[in-house]
Amino acid sequence: MRSEIKSSGTRSQPCGESDVEPPRSAGLDGPLVRAARPVLEQVGRELDGAPAILLLGDISASVVDIRYVNRAVRQEMTDLGIAVGIRASEENLGTNALGTPAVTGRGVLVRGHEHAVSAFRPFVCYGHPVVHPVTHRLEGVFSISCRTKDEHPLLEPLARRVVRDIENRLRLDADHAQQRLLADFHSAARRRGHAVMVIGQGLVLSTPLALDLLQPADQAIIRTWSETAQSVGEATRRLTLASGRKVRLGCTRIEGADGVRIRIVPEEGAPRGRAGHATGAARPLLIVGESGTGRTTQARRAAGADACVLDAADVRRQGEQDWVAVVKTLLESDGPAVVVDNLPYLSEHLVTLLARFLRATRRDVVLTTSPGKHLETTHAPLVGVYAARQDLTPLRQRRHDIAPLAERMLADIAGPGRVRLAPDAVRILSEQPWHGNLTELRGVVRILADIRSAGDIIPSDLPFSHRRTPPSASPLRQAEREIILAAIDAAGGNKLRAARALGVSRSTLYNKMRSLHIH
Repeated sequence: MRSEIKSSGTRSQPCGESDVEPPRSAGLDGPLVRAARPVLEQVGRELDGAPAILLLGDISASVVDIRYVNRAVRQEMTDLGIAVGIRASEENLGTNALGTPAVTGRGVLVRGHEHAVSAFRPFVCYGHPVVHPVTHRLEGVFSISCRTKDEHPLLEPLARRVVRDIENRLRLDADHAQQRLLADFHSAARRRGHAVMVIGQGLVLSTPLALDLLQPADQAIIRTWSETAQSVGEATRRLTLASGRKVRLGCTRIEGADGVRIRIVPEEGAPRGRAGHATGAARPLLIVGESGTGRTTQARRAAGADACVLDAADVRRQGEQDWVAVVKTLLESDGPAVVVDNLPYLSEHLVTLLARFLRATRRDVVLTTSPGKHLETTHAPLVGVYAARQDLTPLRQRRHDIAPLAERMLADIAGPGRVRLAPDAVRILSEQPWHGNLTELRGVVRILADIRSAGDIIPSDLPFSHRRTPPSASPLRQAEREIILAAIDAAGGNKLRAARALGVSRSTLYNKMRSLHIH
């Protein structure tokens, strides 16, 4: 058995000998269908009566177009229940030439005996993914089929040619649509003080004010809502952002562009503050952030210059008993605020004791921790004690901050105005993954300041480890990558929970993660 068929069989093993389900409603007027329609008509004329079946599936492997070149084949497929609207995913029908390419993102030849559904075994089919040339996202799958006895070596190259023609038409449509989206965005952005997003095929555009208001989780909610709002032309909704601020959303469809313009209006009296930062001074305060996001610095700033700092990592050096004695003495007496850093180092026993001290103390206390599932399990008692929570957004999810942060760090190290980052260097730095967040960025800036004492820093000056531009290029792909990362973070790394939150299957999530180079 060929490896691609074996892998498909493993993924779709539970489906067994599923029957074809009745057709469901399918989107028959989207960009894919519009781009493919003239191409399929031309191929049908060229084949001129050959016993072939041309199928077009969308991203979920639901059939959105069928072309029969031969009447006898048409009747045979109709008897099998093949019609526009059926879902041919691996989950439903096992290995097949629509569902399998939709999962793998590669062309697949499925011969008769390799089909999971026995009714399809008289046919040989070749399916090839249709990838949008602008967004690089999977748009659908094209499949050409014939009876096994009619298999021809040109089946695969013909399908590839059809897919190439469809993708070329998608590019033309996207160029026109993007021009409309850009024109609408420029018109809206000229109005100062407006937070506006334009979301469409291949583009996600935001004004600086919108970027300041929204976290990636907010963006995911707004994008999901906008897809529903498009069908009614215009809609409004109230939303509480991750920062706690309440806003009103207004969605307007942009005609001829497969996109929407969303205006974000903060409601009067809502707490003000930048996304990802605390807006109140309630204590105890819990600061949650990845390593390198500046959570300790933020904790000391919130607690005050005279705060006493305890590091939970010292438990291993001091021993649990001595560490608890220090905490107990501090929290049972009056004095300045206390910072307890690095909660993940605390055992379940220490967590219970610390939670008891926190409930009784008269001091202000600020706690810091990394995100993760431990906040719902081992360290849940501490999470239940805090009166306010501040989540620090990872650097990779606020790329618009990278350039000004790097410039500020450079000025602090080399002196104001002595060295600056050239635009190409800024672009490359902004596209790095920054797993070490602010700490990693500061380290790179120190290296750059040592290399140049004056003038422009150009791409060749960057450390080799930060010189390569990641493959993700389009704004939509970048936004999609950040939304998926945010969903995975929110799910504590659980991919199944993240997929459910995003409204997709686990296999679709893994497929998107591979295409967006998320590891």
